[in-house]
Amino acid sequence: MTFRHKISETGLFTDEALIELLEKHPQNKLDVCTMGASEHPDFPNKFRTGDFRDVPAKVLIEAAKAGKVWINVRQAMNIHPEYKTVLDKMYGDLAEISGTSVYNAKGGILISSPVARVPYHFDKTETILWHVRGKKILYLYPMTTEFIPDEAHENSITNYIDDDLPYQEYFENHATVIELEADQAATWPLNSPHRVDNQTFCVSVTTEYSTRESAMKNAAMVTNAALRHRFGMNPSYSQDGPVKRQVKSLFGRVISKAGLVPDTTHTDMVTFKIDSNVPGYLVDMEPFERTF
Repeated sequence: MTFRHKISETGLFTDEALIELLEKHPQNKLDVCTMGASEHPDFPNKFRTGDFRDVPAKVLIEAAKAGKVWINVRQAMNIHPEYKTVLDKMYGDLAEISGTSVYNAKGGILISSPVARVPYHFDKTETILWHVRGKKILYLYPMTTEFIPDEAHENSITNYIDDDLPYQEYFENHATVIELEADQAATWPLNSPHRVDNQTFCVSVTTEYSTRESAMKNAAMVTNAALRHRFGMNPSYSQDGPVKRQVKSLFGRVISKAGLVPDTTHTDMVTFKIDSNVPGYLVDMEPFERTF
């Protein structure tokens, strides 16, 4: 579903406000990325991590407008008081409408170039995309194992930096297409596969929150990942009944606390840097592990 909002009226999402935000935001909660090869057979447009250290915030905004740059200001809506006030208002209004009083939402700000493409992936928690500036197209796909295989789902649940899913071109025949304009928000069923294409320079707020449903499903997927990786079994969440899912959810929470969850997270490698002296602002570099 989509709905209208008015968070652009706060004045916190203008170029000037975003520059001020980037100047004070912690480096370890900031991602500056570009897109990988679009012709990759399974993971087209997969994000590449960039080095933005010592780059002025104004240049980062310029790079997003001119190049293939995607900036994720993680937890910006929680860390900075002026943005937290807006987040609390956003979810206070939702609580009033829905009757759900506790969301404990986290919110980040996405700043992206006109040609930026968010690859095919899913979100581990309930998500709302609050679009603020520009135009983008959201593609949503069915929640079946054809589009989100159990093993790929499990791998993403146990991966702390990557939600990408394997993609095939024929998926487009089954996509629901939503064209988002400024001051419009969208939300979709838990874990629905999706991707996003920008049409202009865009600024959005993405918020996520856990529910009993998402917590139980994630914990069950943790159990299935353990069964698959440690015992060579072939579990299937989609084929499990309600009782089996609940048992797996309880077990998943136990092994998570015990540190027995298989970790499929790969090393985050930096492969380019931002340079205002070159067209497009992007310079490839010898890969190194991100430690900042």
